[in-house]
Amino acid sequence: MNRLSTSLMSVVVVVILLGQTAQAEDDFSKWKQEYQSSFQEYKDKRDKEFSSFLKAQWTEMELLRGVERDNTPKPAKVPVAKPQPKEPPIHLPEPGRVPGPAPVADSIKSEPIVLQPELPKPETVVLQPVQMPEQVIKTVMPAKPTMVRKGRKLVVNYLGGLHTFYYDQKLKVNLPSRISKKVISDFWSAVSLADYDGLIEQIDETSNKLQLNDWAYALLVHEISRQLYASESDQSLFTWFVLAKGNYQSRIAYNDHKIYLLVPARQPLYAVPYFTFNKVRYYAISFDGHEQSLGQVYTYDGNYPGADKSLNMQISNEILVEGPATKRDLSFDYDGKRYEIKITYDQERIRFMDTYPQLDLEWYFKGKVSMSASIQLQQQLSQYMQGMDEQKAVNFLLRFVQTSLRYKTDEGQFGKENYLFPEETLHYPYSDCEDRSILFAWLVHSLLGMEVVGLDYPGHVATAVRFKGNVGGDSVMYNGNRYVVTDPTYINASAGMAMPEFKGKKPEIIKIR
Repeated sequence: MNRLSTSLMSVVVVVILLGQTAQAEDDFSKWKQEYQSSFQEYKDKRDKEFSSFLKAQWTEMELLRGVERDNTPKPAKVPVAKPQPKEPPIHLPEPGRVPGPAPVADSIKSEPIVLQPELPKPETVVLQPVQMPEQVIKTVMPAKPTMVRKGRKLVVNYLGGLHTFYYDQKLKVNLPSRISKKVISDFWSAVSLADYDGLIEQIDETSNKLQLNDWAYALLVHEISRQLYASESDQSLFTWFVLAKGNYQSRIAYNDHKIYLLVPARQPLYAVPYFTFNKVRYYAISFDGHEQSLGQVYTYDGNYPGADKSLNMQISNEILVEGPATKRDLSFDYDGKRYEIKITYDQERIRFMDTYPQLDLEWYFKGKVSMSASIQLQQQLSQYMQGMDEQKAVNFLLRFVQTSLRYKTDEGQFGKENYLFPEETLHYPYSDCEDRSILFAWLVHSLLGMEVVGLDYPGHVATAVRFKGNVGGDSVMYNGNRYVVTDPTYINASAGMAMPEFKGKKPEIIKIR
């Protein structure tokens, strides 16, 4: 075959391939259009059926009052431990010398000397490396190519930063002032016809960028609703719609005056009114940290198709915020020396945490502490603890928490029970027993790498630490291991000293990490 024939054959092959490629692209385009049309019909059908459901399936119910946690009164004042007398030194015999009976008077019967076993030397604590900003592995999702957004521009101030969204104007519906099930059903029908997918996609992108947990995600949706709607009822409706489209089991309830948002959570929420449907609690949440009082309302028992997620309230990642850090100076005395500690924290994180419903203690112990609050504090404390054995290092951290922070009960500071995350304890002027225990447990675990458990007594919270060496005093057993009581509220108390009022009492043990 000559070169000309070969070239002609190559051209024919290319033409055939191009034709096949064009046909494939045309087939894909047709399939895509058919799929999108079919999917849109499915969405329309799903929304139409749900809208019809909302017109009929409403029941009048009494919202149950939010569950209260341990309401045993906490000590108004905390005791101060008396200095412990130093134990007399143990005199061991010189090496190689066989001990004999001690010289005694003739009238006293001699007794053999019982040698004390040599105690193991305390181990020098191995301080955990403080994670510096450049060592942090970012979990932020990689940035996608900038897409041309359609719709009206909306700028939302959230976690200290300005975030831009574009939305279909059909998402903003004019609602009558009179509330009824027909109004709610008509709202769903109208908003479901809008291009809501684009806005939800932008919300998801912002959530990934800021590493939001479920509560922070819901709060972002609510902030967007506040920009679109003036009344709280309309804001609740829009938040309900977006959360349901995001597959969260959100519902609403209403009375003559207001519409309320109901959501289930993986963790129990306290002081939040709720309904129970099919053994699942739906909480009437608010995003300002204030308790709502509902009474008789109308609601429905049913989920939007595909909406099966509950809010996970745990703060397991560092939620990224913007804005300047706030500074605070703390000081304390230990072993005859004065220590000055300078701390920083993000004010925006404090505002975010202030919106949080109250949870069980374990979730405060397990909460992620931000790098901005941890690095400077950990560096200073770690520097001072160089060369200490583990018992002295734990006592050093105890004294820091016991005496650099002022004590006041939550009732005295906030007018209600209010558990605090570590950064909040560093921010507020006062703290009580559970706040100090949460902060202390985080410091021991992050700086010393030692195991800590929480001790939940009626009306009091403390901690206990698992030492490698032999440390005497009060202790608890957990999973076959001995944990020495460490009370960050008992002023000047060292490891092994339980507060007198709770000495000998059996607490509920909280597993932390």
